[in-house]
Amino acid sequence: MRSLKTILILAVIGFVVYVGWLVIPPYFANYQFEDTVKTEALNATYTTRTEDDIRDSVFKKAKDLEIPVTKDQIKVHRVGGQGTGSIAINVDYTVHVEVPGYPLDLQFHCTSTNKGLY
Repeated sequence: MRSLKTILILAVIGFVVYVGWLVIPPYFANYQFEDTVKTEALNATYTTRTEDDIRDSVFKKAKDLEIPVTKDQIKVHRVGGQGTGSIAINVDYTVHVEVPGYPLDLQFHCTSTNKGLY
């Protein structure tokens, strides 16, 4: 009976480690992506780059991180001029994780807003 309990505990621990192996990478990639979006919003506030250029830059980083996002899902909104306006970048996406017996759809909402000096 004792060996059965040990095997059961090891199986549960193994399953938890396996689920963590599947679920943690999308969260880590989202953390890196959020950092990129914040940096992009900060830098883009003080440049003359167009909304499409900013969108392309964010999309390129998403592809580098293997985040399943399309250019249509990246919303860039600029108000005002260089250094005096504000910029907002919003990205909503879903990552599907195939956990045995319980498939997951992880929803991520990445948002950053930066205002100019004036």
